Amino acid sequence: MLSKLHLKYPGATVDNEVVEPSKQQLHNYKVLVGQTPGLDYINFTWNCMTSSEFEQNWKEKKMTKKADFIHMIQMLYYVKDPGATISFFQSLLDKNGKLLIILVSGDSGWGKLWRTYRNDLCHTEISQCVTTGDIKSFLESRGVRYQNYVLPSQMDITECFSEGDEKGELLLDFLTEVQDFSKMASAELKAGVLNLLRDPDCSVESDGKVIFNNNLEVIVINQLT
Repeated sequence: MLSKLHLKYPGATVDNEVVEPSKQQLHNYKVLVGQTPGLDYINFTWNCMTSSEFEQNWKEKKMTKKADFIHMIQMLYYVKDPGATISFFQSLLDKNGKLLIILVSGDSGWGKLWRTYRNDLCHTEISQCVTTGDIKSFLESRGVRYQNYVLPSQMDITECFSEGDEKGELLLDFLTEVQDFSKMASAELKAGVLNLLRDPDCSVESDGKVIFNNNLEVIVINQLT
């Protein structure tokens, strides 16, 4: 992203606020930056904290700094209140600033799975099982305009339907976000999930394979007006 911005605005200096609660992931990012030449135009500020901690810290310091571009990619699942998080970061945008959100699409297989089995699969202390459908409903309820773009994606989940297949069991754990799902779930829940995963709203079957709709969606929001 930074290299693309640099091509567009080669004379601009970038202040990059990095917000990441994992010390290991933040370290990995720093290592990558150190190994990448030509980043002299970027000033990095490393914030090892959650987005809610960042918000609290920002407010306590009464910061008035504004942002031209904020991205929240595959992260709104892990905040307690996605709507409030969006509202805060949108408030940080400068004139003509953009807030970019990427999540799984509400029309994807994930959306169907979570709408059907949210109470059985979603542990809200860890993940909100939120899709772009939820985010668009929130924005529309507040009269916030947005642009959206679908990022087509698919995943072969055929092995999920072979009892005892090691890869299939791991895929089921990934799809349900439940470790050892086959062992932990009731027979009724497991059968229901497997049936739903084959449903045309979740997957297509072609040449003996079950291909899961893994579409993502981009939402772009402007500065508050």
